[in-house]
Amino acid sequence: MHVGLIGGIGPAATLVYYSALSRQCAAAGQRLHLTIANADTREMIANMEAGRPDLQAAIFATYVDQLKAAGCKAAALTSMGGHFCVEQLKAIASLPIISAIPALDARFAAEGYGTVGVMGTRAVMSSGIYGVQAAPVIAPEGEDLDAVHEHYLGIAVAAAATPARVDFFREQGRKLIERGADVVILGGTDLSVAFAQDPGYPILDSALVHAEAIGRVAMDEVPVEAFA
Repeated sequence: MHVGLIGGIGPAATLVYYSALSRQCAAAGQRLHLTIANADTREMIANMEAGRPDLQAAIFATYVDQLKAAGCKAAALTSMGGHFCVEQLKAIASLPIISAIPALDARFAAEGYGTVGVMGTRAVMSSGIYGVQAAPVIAPEGEDLDAVHEHYLGIAVAAAATPARVDFFREQGRKLIERGADVVILGGTDLSVAFAQDPGYPILDSALVHAEAIGRVAMDEVPVEAFA
């Protein structure tokens, strides 16, 4: 199936998705049929911060229309933060949307996690990864939550992590493990740039879980409805 990505939110995240999908299809001996529409990180962040999911969904819907015109049969957001409006988007999009939430639920259940910790945007953390059901979710608390949010947005805009930010996120992840998390979920797609090296505790990149689901749809292994 020809799939489409709404990318650019942020650029580093788009590269993570593209690389993961390319490797997955190549390993299966299949050709990847993919088109990417480039959205605006700052615009999305502004709407997320202002609590305007309907407006952002309408903006994303225009990119879905572009992808449909290019021949895509399904679309996905390359941003966990961007999922703050995914339900509104699904209601108006001209293509089926491959959501990360059911993909994460399925992975949590398969791994048998008791508790998961999460770092990402405030929306991702405060919502417990948008209400996943397969495992309890804990997030940084108080000032730590605000700091994680701000540092994450800095990474998303810059598409890179300074050494200080790498140290910050590794320490925040360690705190989640000490509070009882079995694994730390990188709930911000750009967080992979801060975890290029093993932090010494289990991590799971939400972007890679989502990308795997998109790849399975692209290779017609599962229907898009499995991740709607």
